[in-house]
Amino acid sequence: MDFIFSQHALEQMKIKYDKEVDILYIHFSEGKIVESDEDKPGIILDYDDKGNIVGIEVINASTQMPQRMKFEYEVA
Repeated sequence: MDFIFSQHALEQMKIKYDKEVDILYIHFSEGKIVESDEDKPGIILDYDDKGNIVGIEVINASTQMPQRMKFEYEVA
């Protein structure tokens, strides 16, 4: 599967973890979500009206991440 991102979208990326519901959300842009697909069990991809990815939601994130709450960010 190919993901489509715009440079503008990546400049606005936010990562939020809600420990009460155990959901990790990676937000790539402020675009309006018009479609969501569960790519794999517990992984939901959100898209705008042009097919660009707006965000990724990880359900039961603590069971899907090897080290909870440890993030590394790199721009290449």
